[in-house]
Amino acid sequence: MTDANISPVRDPFVLLENGVYYMYATGWVCYKNTSGRLEGDWVKLPGPICRIPENALDNFWAPEVHRYKGKFYMFTTYRSSLTGHRGSTVLCSDSPEGPFTEISRGHLTPRDWDCIDSTFYVDPQGQPWMVFVHEWTSMPDGVGTFAAAKLSPDLTELISEPVELFRGDEPAWAKLGVTDGCFLYTTEKGELLMLWSNFCAQGYCVAVARSSNGRPDGKWIHEEKLLYSKDSYGDYDGGHGMIFATPEGKKYLVLHAPNDNDRGRGETPRFIPIREEDGKLVTED
Repeated sequence: MTDANISPVRDPFVLLENGVYYMYATGWVCYKNTSGRLEGDWVKLPGPICRIPENALDNFWAPEVHRYKGKFYMFTTYRSSLTGHRGSTVLCSDSPEGPFTEISRGHLTPRDWDCIDSTFYVDPQGQPWMVFVHEWTSMPDGVGTFAAAKLSPDLTELISEPVELFRGDEPAWAKLGVTDGCFLYTTEKGELLMLWSNFCAQGYCVAVARSSNGRPDGKWIHEEKLLYSKDSYGDYDGGHGMIFATPEGKKYLVLHAPNDNDRGRGETPRFIPIREEDGKLVTED
């Protein structure tokens, strides 16, 4: 396990491009690491990496950047002056360093929902999807859900109605109805997993759910064992995880730990080696 030498950084997402690590985080910030080592120096890129949409007020949360068809697409959140809601949008750039410009007509997600933490997935048939949080703040029972919808080929709009995937209070370990930080991962056997965060008895954590049909719109089955929690690591809680691979093919889980300032430590990116074992994700330390 390695902790990055930067803090506070919330909701880290790592992209490897031409041997350079880029880490995107809440606040629409980006850190660059050219050392080739995760424990090397992470340098914050100067200036804004995004052109702020005219109707964007605040809540510039959880940016993810994915390379797709030769360009770089950022899936992220902001609160809109037009709707008063948080929603998910897509920005695009020719470079991983930006500037990223919104390509959608405002939020792609429903305008009367609070939606956050969108992620990108392309299914085996080549169909792009957006998977996102329907936040508890706009749910009548105060329990968040995950939702998924198909994207247009140019990623500028949803072309299917969002379908609910599961609720935040479904697992037995869940102490709140929170649904945070979804990230989709395909196993070596072609099974589709989702990493996501909620609160267990020890605080913020990372869980794994498995699609019954290998698609985002399948029935999601919750694994009993948490992928990351304070109980298993013994020092800090943490969450909002994703998986990336080094140039050598070594896979890592990255998340922020702790979830809030704890004993003087702010949110810090934590890199944990991870592997597959009998179709399951297993952390190595």
